[in-house]
Amino acid sequence: MKYHPIDRNLYIKNRAKFTAQMKPNSVAVFNSNDIYPVSADTTLPFAQHRDILYLSGVDQEESILLLFPDAPYAHLKEILFLRETNEHIAVWEGEKLTKERAFEVSGIKSVYWLTDFYKILKEVMAYSDTMYINTNEHYRASIETETREARFIKWWKENYPAHKVEKSNPILQRIRSVKESEEIDLLQKACDLTEKGFRRVLSFVKPNVMEYEIEAEFAHEFIRNRSKGFAYTPIIASGNNANVLHYIENNQQCKAGDLILLDVGAEYANYSSDMTRTIPVSGKYTDRQKAVYNAVLKVKNEATKLLVPGTLWKEYHVEVGKIMTSELLGLGLLDKADVQNENPEWPAYKKYFMHGTSHHLGLDTHDYGLLHEPMQANMVFTVEPGIYIPKEGFGIRLEDDVVIQKSGEPFNLMRNIPIEIEEIESLMNS
Repeated sequence: MKYHPIDRNLYIKNRAKFTAQMKPNSVAVFNSNDIYPVSADTTLPFAQHRDILYLSGVDQEESILLLFPDAPYAHLKEILFLRETNEHIAVWEGEKLTKERAFEVSGIKSVYWLTDFYKILKEVMAYSDTMYINTNEHYRASIETETREARFIKWWKENYPAHKVEKSNPILQRIRSVKESEEIDLLQKACDLTEKGFRRVLSFVKPNVMEYEIEAEFAHEFIRNRSKGFAYTPIIASGNNANVLHYIENNQQCKAGDLILLDVGAEYANYSSDMTRTIPVSGKYTDRQKAVYNAVLKVKNEATKLLVPGTLWKEYHVEVGKIMTSELLGLGLLDKADVQNENPEWPAYKKYFMHGTSHHLGLDTHDYGLLHEPMQANMVFTVEPGIYIPKEGFGIRLEDDVVIQKSGEPFNLMRNIPIEIEEIESLMNS
């Protein structure tokens, strides 16, 4: 890992929040992700399962976390199982966690090698009544590959059918969505790296540059500042490419007079940032581009004010739709008849703004959070309205990451990233 060590007290607090919601005499197990093969002897880079990371800080493959707060013996209350390291592994793969280092990272005293897992699990199962299994119930999840977690659940159900079953995911959805101060600091770091990349790009962009060259400038700046790179696949969409919401080819030339929609975020310590800016290839916006840009910026600013404790996600999006409708009327993209005759299931504004305005942000770019429950202080959301006009050859989206406060407007983690037209034009022409 490239990032600076994180205080283990964060993981101690996270485990305490999780175990406080477990039923009496119950056990919870969390597995690392697999290393996924490509072909031959090639694998994808390892990315740790966010749940075991959140609860332990262990950023290493083949690790298992077991929590048993009501265990009859202290050494069984929380246990880490790690792949045993040795000199051969150190030479070929690099340093792995020792038992001592695992304690320093996680605050967990009971650390065993993975070879002891099934023996210790058998003992733990004899003392317990209930198992918390960790299924993925995120509202955007679409899973076709069997994960290490899924294989464990299948094995466990076959071998311990008499135990009661509970779900870890609802607990994790709640506690992961409300960030500790240490997590907000890490998110701020990720946003600061995104700012560095964006400022670099503003001085780099010019007519005829390729989209992938812009992508490379971001990657350079992120990695040189201790990031693994992008928090998600970046969108560098010039001209009409911006009207493809998940355009990721990034292989076209940026032409004079066009706009470039940049949906890019750095990760830091596995925490995501998520920024969108829309900039002019030639360094100046046209009057029409300015009008649409300022409309999107107004929607973003007004929507941000709605993110306060007690707000419900669905109702929030209805209110944002009303603000957007007003702006589209002002731009001449909608008329009063469009609004009067709209389908309530697909309002008129959806022709030009067809996606949601906000999602949770954290260890995942689309982070955990139960959308039917009211928003709370220290939840982190994106705010990302857009207007897409294929007939005019451009689309504009603007996006910041904000922290809900106990009172007042959210705190903008991207407050230092240029967004006003005048500042962007000035930086591009300096």
